[in-house]
Amino acid sequence: MASTMRRAAAFSALWKALTSRGGAPIGRRLGAMPRMFWHTLTGRYDGAGRLFLIAAGAAYVLSPIDLLPEMVLLLPGLLDDAFIVTWVAGALLDETDRFLRWEQARQGGVVIDGEVA
Repeated sequence: MASTMRRAAAFSALWKALTSRGGAPIGRRLGAMPRMFWHTLTGRYDGAGRLFLIAAGAAYVLSPIDLLPEMVLLLPGLLDDAFIVTWVAGALLDETDRFLRWEQARQGGVVIDGEVA
């Protein structure tokens, strides 16, 4: 019970850290994910390698086969999963942000921050 509460608190802190980043709101990012996958599958968007690594990381965390099993090595077993979850979440946020910028550029609405001299 206590480990479940610690894990929930850790994921809550991770969620807050990841969603407080700059860029598009999380709802817009989630809405863009089906379009991102579709454009990647049809070859219009070049995110296939990154999306494959993200999917592989998610499959590793969700699979019952683990490099460092929690039943044998409790702390290292949880730490490797936490590391992968953190990486997957960050990579997914970065990739959705990159996709939204790509999508905006295709629509001709590119805005480049800077100063005019």
